[in-house]
Amino acid sequence: MKSISRYIIASAILFSFFSCKKDNYDPPSSTLSGKLMYKGEAIGVEFDRVPFELFQYGFGKIGSIRGTFAPDGSYSTLLFDGEYKMIIPIGQGPFKSKTSGAGNPDSVSVSVSGSKTMDIEVEPYYMIRTPQLTVGSGKVSGTFKAEKIITDANAKDIEQATLYIGKTQFVSGADNIAVTNLAGSAITNPNNISLSATIPSISPTQNYVFARLAIKIAGVEDQIFSPVVKLTF
Repeated sequence: MKSISRYIIASAILFSFFSCKKDNYDPPSSTLSGKLMYKGEAIGVEFDRVPFELFQYGFGKIGSIRGTFAPDGSYSTLLFDGEYKMIIPIGQGPFKSKTSGAGNPDSVSVSVSGSKTMDIEVEPYYMIRTPQLTVGSGKVSGTFKAEKIITDANAKDIEQATLYIGKTQFVSGADNIAVTNLAGSAITNPNNISLSATIPSISPTQNYVFARLAIKIAGVEDQIFSPVVKLTF
């Protein structure tokens, strides 16, 4: 019985020692940040909808560090220094998925030591060009040009164009107070797409709204968005 008691006491001391040692590790302090880009232009997406994953080399971890891109296409995450690979899961984002030869998501390797900026180059199906948003007579009006970027066998049609109005800068399909949709089949001139939406009553009252335009591509889950604009009336 004494030997068993001594074993239990020794085990408890060792567990306490290693627990304290583990708790004393410094938290991650290096920042990896950047944006989704296409030839120098940021890609706008919906808040908390387009994910990315980071895997650290050399630690045998099964799981990943996960995050999502902000509405302006940016991301930022705290990491320990080390070697990582980043992936965007297949089928996520309003752009063509990059895959490896084995059909898995293509990865980007990055070495983190202190703060680092790494933009991610993608190929969108469409770009929203010259977006204009104005407010007047109780309505928000928007115009833009839809430029088709992918024109080969991977090309896709526009399912619909949308104007979103919201009370906050996170205006999107999941957070809005007014929406107007235009079916892709109703777009007669992709160089001049126009939409408008009436501003509803807002409670509590505010004299401004946020708005942005979007394109939904046929067969693609995520929309591509214009920058968010604050409109005062």
